[in-house]
Amino acid sequence: MKTATIPSLRVDPELRHAAESVLQEGETLSSFVELSLRINIDRRRAQQAFIERGLAARDEAQRSGEYFTADEVLRELDEMHASARAKAGK
Repeated sequence: MKTATIPSLRVDPELRHAAESVLQEGETLSSFVELSLRINIDRRRAQQAFIERGLAARDEAQRSGEYFTADEVLRELDEMHASARAKAGK
């Protein structure tokens, strides 16, 4: 059960029309806005987690003194990709 509201949002008529023009059958503008909000919350949380992991990796590299070149990382990623493709092909 919904127990809270989001503040009213004033937009240009063109933006409202654009949003209404992409609604799927049975979808309301309110449900579209709610879904958009949920998706953006998830995206921002993922983005923040990515940044936190990157900063932690940087700190660990500084602490340990162990660094890898971009070429080393890309080579390993290529090997992982090739291995995954080989497994998928079996």
